[in-house]
Amino acid sequence: MDPATLGGLLLGVTLLLLGIGPANLEYFIDPGSMVIVLGGTVAALLINYPLKSVLAMIGVIKNTFSFTSTDLNEVIERMVEFASIARRDGLLALEERLGELQDPFLLRGIQMIIDGVAPESVRAILEIELQQMASRHSYGKGIIDSAGALCPAFGMIGTLIGLILMLQNLDDPSALGPGMAIALITTFYGAVTANLVFIPLSGKLGARNTEEVLSRQVMVEGVLAIQSGENPNVIRERLKGFLPPADRPAPEDKG
Repeated sequence: MDPATLGGLLLGVTLLLLGIGPANLEYFIDPGSMVIVLGGTVAALLINYPLKSVLAMIGVIKNTFSFTSTDLNEVIERMVEFASIARRDGLLALEERLGELQDPFLLRGIQMIIDGVAPESVRAILEIELQQMASRHSYGKGIIDSAGALCPAFGMIGTLIGLILMLQNLDDPSALGPGMAIALITTFYGAVTANLVFIPLSGKLGARNTEEVLSRQVMVEGVLAIQSGENPNVIRERLKGFLPPADRPAPEDKG
């Protein structure tokens, strides 16, 4: 569970409620406006994307709450550990350690070098898988981006509907104020939904994709270095280059 996503969402909702005030909350509740904004957004997504992709959006959003971050220092040290074993006992000795690997991508890479797959083939296979993963992430993020763009648009459409209906009652001045308020609620719903939900979630998905791609790149280079029989300390120093300086362990922390 990622506390930042849930915490940010709850904080945003709480601040909005405090700004509105409990006594005024009833003025911001309008089921018809909710239907226009959310229903219109879903309808437009169904037109723009296959049904399967729109339904998968639920899982994509879930990933922003349940994603487990990868500790790249741990990945690097695992690469160094496997390199030491391979140099000392041979690549076949790594087969006994495969059960320790939780990441399917890394497991596949180690299994290929144990099986004697050529280095250029190992790199090609892993990079294709990496590219396809990034492509899937980009596609899912694109759906969330579309939702973030559509919500304000349907908020404006709801406002126009409200204004048209309000203008039908110009002969009743007492109805203009409440009518205008209702017309503006859909714009409020669209802006809140886009800027508090979909746009931030899209940003989080982008950050997660960058993090996951980086971890996979470290694994690819580590697997190939192990296969080539490089010195474990050299492998460590090379893979540390993927890390920001602030995240690199101090020299005394080396295993």
